Amino acid sequence: MLLRPIVVLALALVCSSGLADRAVAVEDLTGTWLPSAAELAGVKYPDEVRKTITLVIKDDTYSVSVGTLVDRGTMKLNGDATPKEMDVTGTDGPNKGRTIHAIYEHTANTLRICYDLSGDGRPKQFKTEPATQLFLVTYERKKP
Repeated sequence: MLLRPIVVLALALVCSSGLADRAVAVEDLTGTWLPSAAELAGVKYPDEVRKTITLVIKDDTYSVSVGTLVDRGTMKLNGDATPKEMDVTGTDGPNKGRTIHAIYEHTANTLRICYDLSGDGRPKQFKTEPATQLFLVTYERKKP
């Protein structure tokens, strides 16, 4: 008799795997991230600017500081897509009301995101090219 509840629980977990995957992905991304490398339109981002960037993710919200400028908003993940997709929507700051489409991949301590800053499309690969508004950033998790 004990086996039946376990089977039902297992089926429930399989059927809700989309929600479970999303929750785990957001949980995995939660934290403070510092960029170790960045490039915009095929050109290395200046180190003096890159070093002023901090990304904080908590639940489905983000906050990015670039020097004293702060951009806040929400993010929606699609971990089922290949590559994984991220949509960030600004709620406060320079990107307020704007949605930026991106792709991402992560390991325990590394997060790589390629954004299409034009807002018109989504990157297809983790690569930038001249005459585009593709922005590729590799973040390292800040150690506590």
